[in-house]
Amino acid sequence: MNLKLHKPLCIFDLETTGTNISKDRIVEICILKVNPDASRESKTWLVNPEMQIPAESFEIHGITNEKVKDAPTFKEIAPKIMEMISGTDLGGFNSNRFDVPLLAEELLRSGLDFDLSKFKLVDAQTIFHKMEPRTLTAAYKFYCGKPLENAHSAEADVLATFEVLDAQIAHYEDFPNEIHHLHELSFHKKFADLAGMLHFDENENEIFAFGKYKGQKVKEVFQKDLGYYSWIQNADFPLYTKKVLTAIQLKSKF
Repeated sequence: MNLKLHKPLCIFDLETTGTNISKDRIVEICILKVNPDASRESKTWLVNPEMQIPAESFEIHGITNEKVKDAPTFKEIAPKIMEMISGTDLGGFNSNRFDVPLLAEELLRSGLDFDLSKFKLVDAQTIFHKMEPRTLTAAYKFYCGKPLENAHSAEADVLATFEVLDAQIAHYEDFPNEIHHLHELSFHKKFADLAGMLHFDENENEIFAFGKYKGQKVKEVFQKDLGYYSWIQNADFPLYTKKVLTAIQLKSKF
């Protein structure tokens, strides 16, 4: 293993009902937990999303409504997922933009807390796009020298993502192999939330990236217009974005 781990790394992949972080649901999740001694454990769950799987999503991952009708709901397996990822860092392919935000929504919806500050996030796709812009299939062929079989099944994508990430370490001369360096490489731009609705200014203050207060400091907006905070909390925004805004709103009182 080329990666140098100081604590476990959980590579995970989601198959879902769609791409809307707030509204769509997980239908399959696979987690590959890699320990510092290179030992591994992998778990895959089919999930009843409690909604219909659209035809366009079925065409991508092949998971039908019939296949998941007797599967547990996400709320039922959420404690097992939290137990598996607790004390680890998280990795995936396009995970910073999709898998991590959607997983956070599902965990919060299940009544479990997800604190982004406890995890380093490593996105093999972002690193790949910085070094060799391609898809996961091409990344696997490029770094691992073989075709990717069963693309878009969660388990195949998870195993391929780990192999790609590990091979990236060996491919580039003097390339970092520790998670905190890979965490920095995994972002094009740092956001205050997971959905990219809250940015940081040059002084690391959270600012709105949308709406009538776009570009303004969140804390100052809430001090002059608390109704805007209430509107967001009652509107269709991602739960993790609301969580971050609540923490800022509480601090803005002092």
